[in-house]
Amino acid sequence: MTSPMTVVYGAATDPGLRRRINEDSHIAEPPLFLVADGMGGHHAGEVASATVIEEFSAFAGRPSLGIDDVRGALATARRRVEALPLGEGTGAGAGTTLTGVVIADVHGEGYWLAINLGDSRTYRLNDGELEQVSVDHSVVQELIDAGQLDPVAAARDNRRNVITRAIGAGSDGDADYWLIPAEAGDRILVCSDGLSSELDDDTIRAILLAESDPQSAATRLVHEAMLRGGRDNITALVVDATTVSSRANHPGDDTAPSMSFADEIDGDTLPRAVAAGGF
Repeated sequence: MTSPMTVVYGAATDPGLRRRINEDSHIAEPPLFLVADGMGGHHAGEVASATVIEEFSAFAGRPSLGIDDVRGALATARRRVEALPLGEGTGAGAGTTLTGVVIADVHGEGYWLAINLGDSRTYRLNDGELEQVSVDHSVVQELIDAGQLDPVAAARDNRRNVITRAIGAGSDGDADYWLIPAEAGDRILVCSDGLSSELDDDTIRAILLAESDPQSAATRLVHEAMLRGGRDNITALVVDATTVSSRANHPGDDTAPSMSFADEIDGDTLPRAVAAGGF
């Protein structure tokens, strides 16, 4: 079995200028491109994020993954994090965010299967346009969605780091999933909030457009976040789709997976065209 897409990718991470320990963990190996940002005192966050990434790393080297693979790994990772011993000063216990994409094969077509829990982020650059795929699970995002806070004020709000869903840390919130038809030329950015809190979307887009090599792009993103303060751990994965399998002989059918695969994902997490129109 072959992968429905080929990719090139780069990864960079740094503790930042104010943290001694890097609590970010990541995996950048097909078909997995995931970042986990740990939380908790006395190494708890570092252990939690590493535990989650370790659970998913068992899939490294496979040509693609399905939603059952991802949900199963997430459930096991959650149990493992919740079983971690409570250290002094950990409060609700060790916890971590998780965001990123895995390569999915939908009857021979290449898709990005994106997952998110917390406020780390997944972006997609396509035809020069940058879109944030994930939606932050944070108090500030909820206030924005409710019309009680505008995005400019949100960037300065002292509640911007308070998240509402995580793996562990007393949270049992569900992950969000998106199934996105991939295109050759797609560039995916997966990052911890140590990057997105220092660089605005325009700056991120400019760097992704300026650096054609994914490793150079990841390295520069982390470097620029350091120059702007580096107040948290910083991780960036940049993934480029070079070739993507698709059903070119079925015009207009590139936005909807087949019924059998779509049934495995909740309706509100399907691509916009599918969620709006159904099948």
